[in-house]
Amino acid sequence: MVKVTEGEIRKACSAPTDPLQFSHRSGTRSALPEMSVDDILAEIQRAADLPFVDSITLPAQAYTSQEFFDWEVENVFRKEWLCLAHVSQIPEIGDFMNVDLLGEPLLVIRDKSGDIQIHSRVCPHRGMDIMPPGFGHDGHHPAEARDGKADCGHTRLLLCPYHSWTFELDGKLKACAEMQEARGFNRDEWGLKTYRSEVWNGFIFVNLDGDAPKSVAEQYEGLGKHLERWNLADMELVMAREWDCPFNWKVLTENFMESYHHAGAHSKTLQPMMPAKDTWTEQEKAHYIKCHLPLKPAIRDEIAAMEGRGEQWDTFPPIPDVTGEDRFEWGLFLGFPMFKFLVTADCAIWYRTQPLGPDRIKLTTTMLVPKSSVKHPDFDAMLEKGIGQAVSFHLEDMEVCMAVQRGYYSSGYQRGRLSHLEMPIWMIQRYLAARSRGTWPTLDREPAASQRPDLEFIGSPA
Repeated sequence: MVKVTEGEIRKACSAPTDPLQFSHRSGTRSALPEMSVDDILAEIQRAADLPFVDSITLPAQAYTSQEFFDWEVENVFRKEWLCLAHVSQIPEIGDFMNVDLLGEPLLVIRDKSGDIQIHSRVCPHRGMDIMPPGFGHDGHHPAEARDGKADCGHTRLLLCPYHSWTFELDGKLKACAEMQEARGFNRDEWGLKTYRSEVWNGFIFVNLDGDAPKSVAEQYEGLGKHLERWNLADMELVMAREWDCPFNWKVLTENFMESYHHAGAHSKTLQPMMPAKDTWTEQEKAHYIKCHLPLKPAIRDEIAAMEGRGEQWDTFPPIPDVTGEDRFEWGLFLGFPMFKFLVTADCAIWYRTQPLGPDRIKLTTTMLVPKSSVKHPDFDAMLEKGIGQAVSFHLEDMEVCMAVQRGYYSSGYQRGRLSHLEMPIWMIQRYLAARSRGTWPTLDREPAASQRPDLEFIGSPA
């Protein structure tokens, strides 16, 4: 594969033409026949019910159809818990973030009681976004942008710049001039819409339709047991890079979760230290997938030798509680449907995904480290190194994901067979099939067995 730069990747994502010849542009007409949503769901169900040794990829239309994307929005995304932020991004009262998700302009804010809430940014008066780019007119808004960014900052009140309706941090209407002649108007009835939200392990989740049957803690109970020793709630988010991605959310999710492509796309970055052949997937769970990416024995020996000399192999200081096998592997997780993250001996990586259409997402790649690492005298150098490494393999992922999406529009597309190293892709198919039945994996089907039952984590199967 030809090595490309970050600038070239970003240009290929956004340019109206395709200089690198691997980027798909929105609006491209597929050379394949159209499929109805029912037909696509039937094919997903058929693929999901195959034994794993017979597993196949999905029809291209599952990645290109606007109608099927609309089905996913209404039947998957709006009904499930979606992760928007980490608590370290809004540490103080009045700190906020603006996030646009599935057409909903959202405000993630820490209110005066210290609680985190998620409000609609749509003013209940005339529908104005109360936090437009630049936060309204200069000098006419209490909110102050942070670090030169137009999507986060600090405020003491929420002010709609259109007619100066003013709201408390908890969303309640505080003031609305010249409304005294509106018959029956009751100020207490006209606050911002507040969405159901929860904080779990330091991550802030929203449920847009408000009817998720379980709390985040209940849904991810088993997942939480895996993560206790990292103490994610006390970590600090130290990097956030945004990417405009011209591919379907499933393309990214499948690529993130399978490590078969270490041998190809990451042949010079991840494969030398985590060979694809050694990676494996745990027993199927209802609400998440866990994969293990072990470091090869030579790397383990190198770590032991360096630490024996009092030297540091990891980018950041290793987390003291991360011991045993966790010390020598990456733990890769997908909390359905889009909570993608991994943990290592020294940090955590989280990908926030905002689907925009069948062939486009907004992606934010982040890095979290313990607060003790941030205080290290060499932290700036460590962070520069860590960002360089993270961006390096992410650019490789961007290149292949764009090429895959482009392939889905070709008459040459064929539904392929899956390797045993691509078990997470089959599990994602089983998740979508289960959601189409109104349930979750393992609740009305037998769970798929672990690929390494001798090393399976002893915890909740939920």
